[in-house]
Amino acid sequence: MLYKQAIVIRTDLSMKQGKRCSQVAHASVEALEKTKTKFPDWVEEWRNTGTQKVVLKVGSEKELLELFESIKKEIPTALIRDAGKTQIPSGSKTCIGIGPGPENIINKYTKELKLL
Repeated sequence: MLYKQAIVIRTDLSMKQGKRCSQVAHASVEALEKTKTKFPDWVEEWRNTGTQKVVLKVGSEKELLELFESIKKEIPTALIRDAGKTQIPSGSKTCIGIGPGPENIINKYTKELKLL
């Protein structure tokens, strides 16, 4: 079985490249921590097979939240909210981190999304 982590970020927010990168990093770390607690074997397999990651995009908060609500039932998922100290308002939901988890389950929810 293949394992991967997916990060999904909103493109409708006015975030510069560095800000987007930091939000993606937050999502990756938070999702990893959640997965380590619930499915440590998944994390171990993911690490042993190259720590595959993919960064995808959605165009709105609504799309992000719908994906978050649907996938969190199967895969540990972290919703990232910005602190609002730089470019966007405090509490803005910027992205989600998914897994790592079985690639076939993640793909079931993300296969229609485009790469960032």
